[in-house]
Amino acid sequence: MATRQSVEECIQHCQQALEYANEQYIEGLKQEHYNDEEYTNAQQKLQDALAEVEKLSLSANDQQREQLHRMRLQLQHLQNEMILLDH
Repeated sequence: MATRQSVEECIQHCQQALEYANEQYIEGLKQEHYNDEEYTNAQQKLQDALAEVEKLSLSANDQQREQLHRMRLQLQHLQNEMILLDH
């Protein structure tokens, strides 16, 4: 079973990935193709965070699973926005 600490660390990691990706998304809106490396790096961080959430969800209890599910939705939403941006 997932520990409370491991879930909290995962959520914190995901929030950091979201913040970084959101910054890069905003820069992508402004600069288009000038920050491709950072933009791609942000997308990779989102993908890594999603993988971490999926893995931890397998051993989480119901409450933790719900919390991780909400985080997964946030990550996927930003990931989709970044993919759809004409960058």
